[in-house]
Amino acid sequence: MTGDISGMEREDMARLAKEQSNMGMIVVPYEHLLKQYSELLELEQMMNADDPDLRRLAREERQEVLENVATCENDIINGLLPKDSAESAGAILEIRAGTGGDEASLFCADLLHMYEKYAQLRKWKLETMSMDSEGDKIKEVVLKVSGRGVFGVLMFESGVHRVQRVPATETQGRVHTSTATVAVLPHATNVNIVIKESDLRIDVFRASGKGGQHVNTTDSAVRITHIPTGISVENQQERSQIQNRERAMQVLRARMYERERSRLDLERRASRNKLIGSGDRSEKCRTYNYAQNRVTDHRINFSMYNIEGMMNGTALQIVIDQLRIQHDLDELASMDDFDYISPPTQ
Repeated sequence: MTGDISGMEREDMARLAKEQSNMGMIVVPYEHLLKQYSELLELEQMMNADDPDLRRLAREERQEVLENVATCENDIINGLLPKDSAESAGAILEIRAGTGGDEASLFCADLLHMYEKYAQLRKWKLETMSMDSEGDKIKEVVLKVSGRGVFGVLMFESGVHRVQRVPATETQGRVHTSTATVAVLPHATNVNIVIKESDLRIDVFRASGKGGQHVNTTDSAVRITHIPTGISVENQQERSQIQNRERAMQVLRARMYERERSRLDLERRASRNKLIGSGDRSEKCRTYNYAQNRVTDHRINFSMYNIEGMMNGTALQIVIDQLRIQHDLDELASMDDFDYISPPTQ
């Protein structure tokens, strides 16, 4: 940046620094692309040389340069794509058992294990905000996932996940179909969303479940309702009412932030057909078929035959990459407001 910045506010300086960084994501690969084009021209001339060894070396180097060109073009495309500031944030990950009784609760636990293993591979930090479980069965779990770009990676996981397998309790070998619901919300801060205290109704009650005598005699559980929207969150994970209130507020902010993002997103995309969809939790997104060792993402019609790798988190990135590719292609197709500017003629 150039010019006098002595009188600038810190927020303005941060904004300009971010804009400069974003421009660098386009300018740097574009300059490198021009260099690769120049090298291609030289190599094409060398391929017409009389020396066969020189022609062979030129062909080999040309293939490498073409790969560099593709990389530069992809980098430029990524730099041109609209940026969602929420993608760089952490996330609130909610997993709930759906239809299928105990098998749905077991599948909910399997999904939790999958995301835990994946988070370990990404070196993300997981914090359990709340959990309703009994033994190996989980009815509902809410996690706070911290790390760089967490929401941008997990944002396509929202939806209904369906499992087809023979439950451990099935004596006749019949395949059952059960579901679990996943919701991924960007972690909101006070800067993202402002909630008036007067808009909240806060109820306290005695926690249920494990915890012994203390749980049964202390009003430590908290339910917070945002009156204008009707969004309600409760938490009884901790023994402290203050801690439960803070955890509930974090989830409430995330849900309100996602509500506003969804509203703006629907307005922006109303005229377009989305292959990946809105990521709404009611949308069926993926099937895990154990008998066929197959995982299918219905939004992009992509199948992978590696159930074990998927459920231990090592193969999840493959599906996420495919979803990201389709998302980016769809975003590019929607950028119909760009005008091509031809280079000046001599």
